[in-house]
Amino acid sequence: MLLRGIPNEDTLDAAWMTEILQRAGVAAEVVGMTRARIGTGQIGKCIRYQLEYAVGGDTAAPASVIVKYPSDDETSRTTGVLLQNFLKEVRFYQELQARLAIRTPRCFYAEIKEAGPEFAVVMEDLAPARQGDQLLGCDAGVAHAAVMELVGLHAPGWCDTSLRDKAWLFNADVASSDALRDMYRAQLPGFIARYGEALAEDEQQIFQRLGEVDHAPLFAPTPEVFSLVHVDYRLDNLMIHPVDSGYEITVVDWQSITLGAPLNDVAYFLGAGLLSDERLRVEEQIVLDYYQGLLAEGVSNFSWDDCWTGYRRGAFAGFGVTVVASMLVQQTERGDQMFTTMARRHARQALDLQADEFLF
Repeated sequence: MLLRGIPNEDTLDAAWMTEILQRAGVAAEVVGMTRARIGTGQIGKCIRYQLEYAVGGDTAAPASVIVKYPSDDETSRTTGVLLQNFLKEVRFYQELQARLAIRTPRCFYAEIKEAGPEFAVVMEDLAPARQGDQLLGCDAGVAHAAVMELVGLHAPGWCDTSLRDKAWLFNADVASSDALRDMYRAQLPGFIARYGEALAEDEQQIFQRLGEVDHAPLFAPTPEVFSLVHVDYRLDNLMIHPVDSGYEITVVDWQSITLGAPLNDVAYFLGAGLLSDERLRVEEQIVLDYYQGLLAEGVSNFSWDDCWTGYRRGAFAGFGVTVVASMLVQQTERGDQMFTTMARRHARQALDLQADEFLF
């Protein structure tokens, strides 16, 4: 039997789910499903399906799965197509997941029509792991585990020029420094009008200053030392499970993956996820442990000075996501809280690291 077309929330049924699972080696028949919206996605939406099986099937069949669809909001759907978010998500599971060591959910199905917005991804449900909360932030233990997980994303593709051949992953025109700079400058006035009152004067000033500098780190071309980068590596996109040894981190939301400066992911996470006092206390040791993790995985010709400078320059990675994304997705109360929190934390991180020296 051939699969029908890509399902949506209204057309996905038990027969379709049965076929997906059986193709993945699960010998069971789904006879009923219940569903509930989960997560806080801005571009996509996630639905948890609780599955009921016919008697006599595989006892290891999943009790539930997560299905990701495009957002219901037309603005967010348009953004997802324009920025290739939907295409990247599907191609990640189809072409990259198996070669990486970073922990990701098992994928049962991933398909897209052209560049979207019609797409669907069926993944394992990671419960009892819990989604991180960008607003609350995290402690040093979670931050350390999350950054160390990045070694499994960055090291396998470290300076691998063959990755440039994947047009969906790295489009030189879309990823050009000029395009990002123009987009940042275009969205900055609206961002300041909406969120500026929540920022301290020096925080507003560094957002403004970044937009004035053509050679700012955020707008730099893909560096000589590059890797796969998640781009939106923050707590809302992590599933966190406490274990005896600390925390298991599983990474979701691969809709922005590209090639870029690896320390951008590290700086973005620590800047967004830790309160300033805690970040100042632990960030250098976490970055050093990450660096040693890269060396252990065979990364060479990369000094600690290079790593720390990359981290300081990476403090601006959060500026781009905060300014551009906040203006291009559906505005919600939770979204406004999240973008305000991120703006404060990223600005303070850049100021604490004296990264404004890169803006002169």
